[in-house]
Amino acid sequence: MTSKISGPDNRSTVPVGAGRAVGRASDATTPEPKTAERESSEGVHITGTARQLAELEQKAKDMPAVDEAKVAAISAAIEQGTYKVSATQVAEGLMQIEQALAPLTGKG
Repeated sequence: MTSKISGPDNRSTVPVGAGRAVGRASDATTPEPKTAERESSEGVHITGTARQLAELEQKAKDMPAVDEAKVAAISAAIEQGTYKVSATQVAEGLMQIEQALAPLTGKG
């Protein structure tokens, strides 16, 4: 489908580049596009942090989303009134998370 565009004084305009190829101007500040040979020789460098994040992501993907047996056991303990929260276990868990994340945040 084509449509005609009229200029401000209702004159018909000519399409840009009609009848000839359009090229982009280049200047000295525009970097050369990389060639396939050049890209393959440069390679890809992954930082230690990126590698660590990839490993953590894979571990998270390998774990089940929900431990159904643990959820059932905790739910039953709450219903029976026997569920107890251990401040020491909570604190130890938080410290383990903090220690695991310390290399990623630079605070270790």
